[in-house]
Amino acid sequence: MENLITKFYTSFKNIDADYMVECYHKDIIFIDPAFGTLKGEHAKNIWRMLCDSQKGKGFVVTFSDIFINKNTGKANWEAIYNFSKTGRKVYNKIAAEFEFKNGLIIKHTDIFNLHKWATQALGFKGLLIG
Repeated sequence: MENLITKFYTSFKNIDADYMVECYHKDIIFIDPAFGTLKGEHAKNIWRMLCDSQKGKGFVVTFSDIFINKNTGKANWEAIYNFSKTGRKVYNKIAAEFEFKNGLIIKHTDIFNLHKWATQALGFKGLLIG
């Protein structure tokens, strides 16, 4: 499963959503503080949207500390990019947790500080998000 996580983040680093979503089970559940809970095609589409919004814009993704158990895994990843709606620079550190089924990711949870992200992405308006 380590190869699966490596493929997922390498594809993200290369801004290739098609390869990213190949890592997801058809019944994927994706959870994160900004998007909430997304399932199936909605979860896959979030990566398509993010990749499309960052092409040619200096998007940087790094990942590390991949740890895999039998049916679960963890990784840390970081993204540096300009938030598409405001043009503001964002540096986000994320802890990811995974569950696997049939050799694919069935559940993906990203954990990060929403307040810090919103402040960077939205400025003063984001600062107000508690």
